[in-house]
Amino acid sequence: MTLRYPKAEGSLTSAPSLIKSRIESIDVLRGLIMIIMALDHTRDFFHAQAWTDDPLNLDTTTPFLYVTRWITHFCAPTFALLSGTSIYLQGVRKSRRELSLFLLKRGLWLIVAEVLLIAPADTFTLFNTITLAVFWSLGISMVFMAGLTWLPFRAILCIGLAIVLGHNLLDAVEQAPGFTSGFWWALFHGGSHRVFEYAPGRVIDVLYPFFPWLGLMMLGYCLGRLFEPAVWATKRQQWLVYLGAGAIGLFVGLRLLNEYGDPFPWSIQKDGLTTLFSFLKVHKYPPSLLYMCITVGPGLLGLALLENVHNRVTGVLRTYGRTAFFYYTIHWYILHTLRMSLFFAAGHTMTEADKALQTIPMRFVLPGNGGYNLGVVYLIWIAVVASLYPLCRWFDAYKTTHKEQWWLSYL
Repeated sequence: MTLRYPKAEGSLTSAPSLIKSRIESIDVLRGLIMIIMALDHTRDFFHAQAWTDDPLNLDTTTPFLYVTRWITHFCAPTFALLSGTSIYLQGVRKSRRELSLFLLKRGLWLIVAEVLLIAPADTFTLFNTITLAVFWSLGISMVFMAGLTWLPFRAILCIGLAIVLGHNLLDAVEQAPGFTSGFWWALFHGGSHRVFEYAPGRVIDVLYPFFPWLGLMMLGYCLGRLFEPAVWATKRQQWLVYLGAGAIGLFVGLRLLNEYGDPFPWSIQKDGLTTLFSFLKVHKYPPSLLYMCITVGPGLLGLALLENVHNRVTGVLRTYGRTAFFYYTIHWYILHTLRMSLFFAAGHTMTEADKALQTIPMRFVLPGNGGYNLGVVYLIWIAVVASLYPLCRWFDAYKTTHKEQWWLSYL
């Protein structure tokens, strides 16, 4: 039985053009955040202080460094939201059973990919350090969505809102005296580089606890209703603006109260700019309510804006967005291979690389001042992203002309 949704305002006769615009705007935004995301990873590999200080440390950061790190906050929540939207749109052309089975298999595949493809790209070792990050959180969320999509739309919306709006109530539990985050709690809500040894010399590093990301994916699923073919483009854009502005407004209101929505309050600093940085410094691991509001809000506004923009730039962004899994996986290996080459070219040895691996979950990255300044980081970032475009364009064309190959739907 196919999924049936109530008709939204608009004419079904204009469906083909609306579907095209919808797909382009989602893919363009996804492509933009993939490019921004690569900046953060390039900084991790090449910046001199990447592993010795927090770029958001108000006592030591610079405005350029702070903004370089802060803008990459938009990537993960926007991607999780759009993943939920894509799930809804797949449900329009699949039966509930087909959608559920697909989500289960794709979710499990993403978890396997995290362990076998992405974690080795961090360390160039297999099973030494398994970091559970983006693919893990998206994968396990899809596994849950395989069951949740059987629920009524309103139930999914209510549960998603409850998770996103209410999960910071768990902060009180985590901040209670004597609380210790075990492995299962770390997977659920208390991540942020919680390291657990699963065998001698081998660890699991939980970076992305899944619970808040699941809530955000559920809301993205509900957002998909705005992208049904029968919804007028102007009506969709209005709602995206309302929702985006509402999320930003909620962030400002709750952040001013300084009581709920983020485990770390802001405070008045030595000057106005640093005070603003304190106000905007919100918690990512796990993503707080305020973190999600200030990142998803502008993302929704971006969706409204991008729907009417069609040029060469959006064409390039769309290519990156349509090949996100392919792009994400390959860019890790390019960055690490380049850093390894520079590492050995500077006269360093494998012994030094192994020693560094004992303190940071990444190989061939020198601690201290062994990296480069931000100007060089930006040049490397631009070069790597540009070098990936021909590959992504080829893969996008291959997927388009080989839709009969089932395995491509998992990439």
